[in-house]
Amino acid sequence: MTSVSTHILDTSSGRPAGGVAVSLAVRSGPAAPWTPHGRSTTDVDGRCKDLPALPEATTHVRLHFDVEPYFAPHAHHPAQPAEAQQDAPRTDHGPRDSGAFFPEVAVVFAVTPGEHFHVPLLLNPFGYSVYRGS
Repeated sequence: MTSVSTHILDTSSGRPAGGVAVSLAVRSGPAAPWTPHGRSTTDVDGRCKDLPALPEATTHVRLHFDVEPYFAPHAHHPAQPAEAQQDAPRTDHGPRDSGAFFPEVAVVFAVTPGEHFHVPLLLNPFGYSVYRGS
């Protein structure tokens, strides 16, 4: 069984990013179309623990993180403790500024059958990085 997990750390506050919507899509080759395969929301620890196992022929995975609502000025994140929400910096430069330079993050990676792939997202309002975790 091939599986995927992820978590988000808000590096601007040093805390997990709870309440972020994550979607999972798969394809069976570099030219194949993307097929939606699952959705989740990060929990209080910033983790998605309920993403489904991948179909047998999967060669590529796309994780899509909807981070704009997380960074919205005065956003309330029910999955995140109140103290973490107070620590997280927010930007408010007018009505057109959501507070996030990157409103969404899409991460595409190749998978090998039978392995587990943990792909953490390190996030702040003006940048992000990802890596293959363990």
